[in-house]
Amino acid sequence: MRIGAHVDPTDPLAEAAARQAEAVQFFLADPQGWKAPKPREDAERLRAADVDLYVHAPYVINVATLNNRIRIPSRKLLLAHATAAAAVGAKGLIVHGGHVNAGQDVAVGFDNWRKTFAYAAESGGFPLPVLIENTAGGDNACARHLDSLARLWDALGDHEVGFCLDTCHAHAGGEELLGLVDRVKAITGRIDLIHANNSKGAFNSGQDRHDNLTGGTIDPELLVAVIRAAGAPVIVETPGGVEGQAADIAFLRGQLGAAE
Repeated sequence: MRIGAHVDPTDPLAEAAARQAEAVQFFLADPQGWKAPKPREDAERLRAADVDLYVHAPYVINVATLNNRIRIPSRKLLLAHATAAAAVGAKGLIVHGGHVNAGQDVAVGFDNWRKTFAYAAESGGFPLPVLIENTAGGDNACARHLDSLARLWDALGDHEVGFCLDTCHAHAGGEELLGLVDRVKAITGRIDLIHANNSKGAFNSGQDRHDNLTGGTIDPELLVAVIRAAGAPVIVETPGGVEGQAADIAFLRGQLGAAE
């Protein structure tokens, strides 16, 4: 099981070394902006590294929305980030599940996800796995609750799509962590990546506020049990910089290794 962290994108490999991480996740552009990523000068070095790379798409992307002025640019930007992520040798591109606005039919949001993959297929498809991530808040979200996730996967049935399970988002979103891996896999058939985060917010609070693994409102032993059951690569998106994330990585290695 490869364990790593979300890091500053300036020099991801140096960040990995500082944390003794086997994997890193980073942004290729401003996570709150609409600019397409630029080619990286270190692309060859990143591709050749023995560190597993994951790219997180910008938070502004919402391909589910009924708002054309957000949905259409979101499709284009998602494809641009997938292309740029593949160029650095990333193993996956993580993107949030998105939402529709209050009073709108979420079924249209699920179909907009289908159209997003159809749009990408027109140019040969996504060049690397796209991993849809569960989200913490919103009553009109496409990937907060498992019943919505099932509808999303039904809509995407003709396309290859991966899943990223965020433990903080699940807890804050109102999904019990005990037995969650089995319930998710019954829907998606897979978990490609774990975002291992404790939660500052309470269960079903809808708050997307990450905490270090031995802090927060989730029992750390339960977090470890979820990660062990998933058997997928792990990225911590926890606070505290190098020191905080290195401690979380070491904690996971110690807990998972002790059970083997």
